[in-house]
Amino acid sequence: MTVIIDIKTLYESNYLQWLEETIKCLKNGQLADIDYENLIEELEDLAKNEKRRVRSLLEQILRHLLLYQYWDLEKPRNANHWAAEITSFRNQLNEDITTNLRNHLEDNFSTIYSNALDYVKAKTQLTILTEICPYSLEQILDKNWLP
Repeated sequence: MTVIIDIKTLYESNYLQWLEETIKCLKNGQLADIDYENLIEELEDLAKNEKRRVRSLLEQILRHLLLYQYWDLEKPRNANHWAAEITSFRNQLNEDITTNLRNHLEDNFSTIYSNALDYVKAKTQLTILTEICPYSLEQILDKNWLP
């Protein structure tokens, strides 16, 4: 006896099985059986999450670069930690960056820098920080570069 699965109902009741069935339908070319509405929603969420993730990693790198370059009072104790954090966040970002995600970072660069700047100002009370990012995206992503 063959059980016919209502894939739209499955989305609400068993997400993992919905994913597996959707993948199976796509692989088998059963396009009429696909739950397009929920599939589109999931793909849009996936894209949003990827963009949010790379923005967050870039912001973390920027925070630590600013701390590394400008917070002289704490540099003797924290420089190695900040450099290690920069390395870690760069590795994560460089591992998954695509042309589209890089374009997204370039398009949102000033906002991401502004958020990093807000954090560093609040943490350090430094007044020497510039409103315009002193680093290029190429420098930020370069695993061998530090200011």
